[in-house]
Amino acid sequence: MDMILSQSFLTSLVVGLVMAGVPLLLAGLGEQISEKAGVLNIGIEGMMLIGAYAGFLGAWQTGSLWVGFLYGIGGGMAVALLMAVLCVRIGLSQIVIGIGLTLGAEGLTALLHHVQFSRSYPRLPGVETWAVPGLSALPVVGPGLFDRHPMVYLAIALAVILSMLYRKTHLGLTLQAAGDKPAALDGAGVDVLRTRFAAVLCTGALAGLGGAFMSEVGAGLFIPFMTNGAGFIGIVLAMLARGRPLWVLAGAALFGACLSMTTALQVAGINIPTDVIQMLPFAAVMAVLVIFGRRASLPAALGLPYVRGAR
Repeated sequence: MDMILSQSFLTSLVVGLVMAGVPLLLAGLGEQISEKAGVLNIGIEGMMLIGAYAGFLGAWQTGSLWVGFLYGIGGGMAVALLMAVLCVRIGLSQIVIGIGLTLGAEGLTALLHHVQFSRSYPRLPGVETWAVPGLSALPVVGPGLFDRHPMVYLAIALAVILSMLYRKTHLGLTLQAAGDKPAALDGAGVDVLRTRFAAVLCTGALAGLGGAFMSEVGAGLFIPFMTNGAGFIGIVLAMLARGRPLWVLAGAALFGACLSMTTALQVAGINIPTDVIQMLPFAAVMAVLVIFGRRASLPAALGLPYVRGAR
């Protein structure tokens, strides 16, 4: 017990929580936008994976993490564009197309990585951090929360911004109506398909950014299949948050802690089989679904294609 409560263990846990939680946060926030508009974006895992590869490639070629983030956003939006065309415009099954895009992204990124990096496995240089004066010196939480890459602060700020946007702006009401009452929104003169199209593209941008963060800041390299289900956890976060971005932030912190437990226990010198620890995030997902899943409130038209004038 003393080893678990040691400062080295707690500090490592907080650092790992942030590094693993930020991609989940960005993916969850992106999925939340899509779900609010009525699109169940199962392809978010593929968007993250393409974003991770594109982000790493951009940062490796240019030497700039910020350029890599832009590459990651572009990669995620490219997959989201396919999702939007096939599911929003044409009206195909969102679940089938999402699964297909994820499988395609897994195969494509694995192939591209094998062709370009299989013999070298290059790594990006160390990441520069921004220390918050005073707070970064706090024990345990200081290094993990207040001495991080600026993207960490931006991701947390985004959750606050989206929370205000949903509650206090016309855009937030438009997104909500596209998922709950698309016919009423159409009757009010707002293009439902255009709203959903834009929402899916925003989801792709945030998912791609989360993937880029994972490869550039979290790992410093790209590994095939490195998202390892993070996109699906993001879907769970969005569904359980009931439209509240700050709940996505809390859930990302919880699952981020589970994902970082292996490293923290190794730092503390506690010998527990790695396979057992790697089960934690998925066990946590199932536990959270059992406890809170029945209370989840989803948009009435979620997953249903909208056809103007149809009944």
